[in-house]
Amino acid sequence: MKRESKKNKLTQEDVSRYTRNFWKFLIGIVVFASLFLGAVRIGLFGQLPSFEDLENPRSNLASEILTDDQKVLGTYYVHNRSNVKYSELSPHLVHALIATEDKRFYNHSGIDYSRTVTAIFYTLFGNKQGGSTITQQLALNLFSERRERNKVRRVMQKFQEWITAVRLERNYTKEEIIMMYFNTVDFGAYNTYGIKSAARTYFDTTPDKLTAEQAAVLVAMLKGTYLYSPIKFPEKSLLRRNQVLINMHDENFLSSEELAKAKEKPLGLKIRISNYGEGLAPYFRAVLKEEIKKEFQRLSITKPDGSPYDLDKDGLRIYTPINYNMQQYAEEAQKEWMQTLQNEFDKQWKRRNAFAGEKAKLLETGMKRSDRYRMLKNEGVSEADIKKAFNTKTPMTLFTWKGNIDTVMTPMDSIKYNKLLLRNAMMAMEPQTGHIKAWVGGIDFEHFKYDQVKLGTRQVGSTAKPFTYAVAIDNGYSPCFSVPNHQRSYGNWNPRGTIQGGDPITLKNALKYSQNFASAYVINEVGAASVAALTKKMGVTSNVPNYPSIALGAYEASVFDMVGAYSAFVNNGTWVEPTMILRIEDKNGTSIYEKAPKVVKALNSESAYIMVDMLKSAVDGGTGSRLRRKEYGGLTYPLGGKTGTTNDNSDAWFIGITPELVAGVWTGAEDRGISFSNMQYGQGAAAALPVFGLFMKKVYGDKELKYSKGDFALPPGGMTREMDCSQYSKYDGYSTEQPLLNEDEERLSF
Repeated sequence: MKRESKKNKLTQEDVSRYTRNFWKFLIGIVVFASLFLGAVRIGLFGQLPSFEDLENPRSNLASEILTDDQKVLGTYYVHNRSNVKYSELSPHLVHALIATEDKRFYNHSGIDYSRTVTAIFYTLFGNKQGGSTITQQLALNLFSERRERNKVRRVMQKFQEWITAVRLERNYTKEEIIMMYFNTVDFGAYNTYGIKSAARTYFDTTPDKLTAEQAAVLVAMLKGTYLYSPIKFPEKSLLRRNQVLINMHDENFLSSEELAKAKEKPLGLKIRISNYGEGLAPYFRAVLKEEIKKEFQRLSITKPDGSPYDLDKDGLRIYTPINYNMQQYAEEAQKEWMQTLQNEFDKQWKRRNAFAGEKAKLLETGMKRSDRYRMLKNEGVSEADIKKAFNTKTPMTLFTWKGNIDTVMTPMDSIKYNKLLLRNAMMAMEPQTGHIKAWVGGIDFEHFKYDQVKLGTRQVGSTAKPFTYAVAIDNGYSPCFSVPNHQRSYGNWNPRGTIQGGDPITLKNALKYSQNFASAYVINEVGAASVAALTKKMGVTSNVPNYPSIALGAYEASVFDMVGAYSAFVNNGTWVEPTMILRIEDKNGTSIYEKAPKVVKALNSESAYIMVDMLKSAVDGGTGSRLRRKEYGGLTYPLGGKTGTTNDNSDAWFIGITPELVAGVWTGAEDRGISFSNMQYGQGAAAALPVFGLFMKKVYGDKELKYSKGDFALPPGGMTREMDCSQYSKYDGYSTEQPLLNEDEERLSF
């Protein structure tokens, strides 16, 4: 009995000891876990995201370029990512995500414990399953943007996820968590991050317009952006999409009928790759980026912390005056006419050597300008070996108006090919506001990146003549005043030309028929310095020398400047700086820049209206009369314009004006030494004017644009000068008794 009692006593002591040790161990684990989690929380094992990071994740956000009708024209990015609000998400997206990734999303507080335990259990038995909730996945996306591969680090990262997930749930609504999740997820191909970029890249739509099957495709990719890529593996993507649709049905987000219809539909991809070379207005977007950088630097615009903005990373919203439809019409008009014109150009050079004699130098210059030459030169390759390389056949991709073609040819032959391609540029703007509505800087950004609207300058030819006549009109000359129209010498200058409209000829008819001799006489009368000064005052920024030959366009200017200058004629003599940017907002919607265009009163209002009337005559029976023909647009409403053709047909211009829109077009080869051999196709009326006509036909055919087809409005104070030349008596036209008038005193003269 004693022995048995002692035995029981020992057992009770052991139980008590074991119990105490168990509680000590359990409490120790709890204390250790608390200390460990506390250490994780304060960042001893790696910094956790702050609330600011949670709301504004440190991910690279694409900056968006928006048109005047709020369409995305393009983006600047390192990661093609743009954020959306919850209200901008299709309900199908939310349903697909919850049904597939986290069915109990609305019932847990960041961690689904039963799902976690189940996932651990299955993993231990070799059947690995994910146990992360949407909130945990968001936590991982927010503070690391990648999953650790090292097992020890991954375990540590899991604890960080849990803590961050709980913090997310405590501080944000479920809707905000879903919104942040969709803004941070990676969609694989084409550098696509976030649901907004994914919707645009894969379906050319916005997140709020995604259908159930489209939403299912994108959510399906979250299991593996490569494995379930609808581009690389469409069959797997389709199967996975249908499984997501089934999940949505099982969670009562889709009816049986909706499920059946959705499963029958194909993937329906509409791939839209977002890069500078793709999409509308690539030249505009490239120039715009540099303009923004200059403006930010000039005005010292920085982020709140003082660091400079990065257009590729900071998610800015750039509002431009470009109209999406008008930009499309401009690019279509260019393509339509330039295909025809290029065919004629090719015929001219088919059996002729364009690079014979002195023009062979163009090929050597082209070689030395090429990236291939610079690369070989930097590698230390000798000049002889470089030339050998340029005459060795290699695979090439060439631009054609019917699309790129892959071929094998020598780099030198590719230079010849490209130099015989005609280039074209066009810009349209509203004269009253300065808002640029369309910008086509070249024929193909992928192959020819140099912008010919603003960066490039070419000789302007007869498009310069209106500036000479404007000086005369602004100094009291009547458009009906007659001047000599025959060949004369002015010192060492002997202008060439042809006579049309008689000798003498009125100023109006001299501009109408673009007469060189009359224009030379006028600039000799009013002074080259006055013409150069007005030209600069009307916004031409390139060098305009004080030479009489500027009356015939013997200087270079950009399409950008020339369109702006002609706009002053329409806008009552007031030049408004052409505007590329309206305003810029940061990623939070705060305005950080707003454009205030320069405004200059360059010309008397009545004089400007007289110039408009003279430019109208050039279209109504003058050098721009082709616009009235059906094949060149068949435009019937009031408009004006001026053609320009330089020596040897090297540069062809047309600048057209309407009451609410001014557009300029330039056409020519890369080198002025390559051109049409005759005026039939090389003059401005043939090589540039048709692009304007086709563009305006599309613009005025679009009822949504609502541009007026009415006539040009009279100046605010009305007219005091007679413009109807039939009202004047016969006059010998050679008198120089022309009154010099200022803006306050205007008198009729003839």
